[in-house]
Amino acid sequence: MSTQEHLLIVDDDAEIRNLLREYFQANGYRVTLAADGKGMWALLKTTQPDLVILDVMLPGEDGFSLCRTLRARLDVPIIMLTARSADIDRIVGLEVGADDYLPKPFNPRELLARVKSVLRRTKALPANLRRDEVRLFRFAGWTLDVATRNLTAPDGVVVPLSGTEFKLLRVLLDHPGQVLTRDQLIELMLSRDAGPFDRALDVQVSRLRHRLGDDAKEPAVIKTVRGQGYVLAAQVDSER
Repeated sequence: MSTQEHLLIVDDDAEIRNLLREYFQANGYRVTLAADGKGMWALLKTTQPDLVILDVMLPGEDGFSLCRTLRARLDVPIIMLTARSADIDRIVGLEVGADDYLPKPFNPRELLARVKSVLRRTKALPANLRRDEVRLFRFAGWTLDVATRNLTAPDGVVVPLSGTEFKLLRVLLDHPGQVLTRDQLIELMLSRDAGPFDRALDVQVSRLRHRLGDDAKEPAVIKTVRGQGYVLAAQVDSER
């Protein structure tokens, strides 16, 4: 059985697809190509890549939408490519679940470095911190639907979550009763830019507590463990 890491490259530009295939194969990777979302989903029925390189500007369903759905269905690292360099596009890419984001035109060596970094970081997580696929979480009267990202309150009201709030809540629900350090939370939220997340992590926890109606001074759901990190203290039931 091959031990090569497997990359799935989704880009509608045939020249870029072939260039990247040749480059990554020359660097020891196994590469599969798709030109659009339909091709990607067809391939994913029969193969499980180690990482997906996903273009934003695709015919039909765009890369942002595909990334969001892919993140809900599979626990696979995603690097997004785009011809648009605006900061808002990069932020949206990370919000919908991408692990990294690279504007076009790019140097293949930089993409290779980012692929190695994302794969290294993903593999570095302890086995007990790697999540299983779950469809629904129920905790403290709340329900989180992973596919739709809807958080439903005990009274039936749907509470909106930002992309970052969803990722943070998902991480905590994947590891109930387990104290997670800030570094572990950042790694599990799958963002390359740890610095900004590190500075904003406490703010995101505070916002998520507010969404859950958790008392800021004496929280019952997301508790702070001084000098260590955070823990989801509620009992969690899940459906796959």
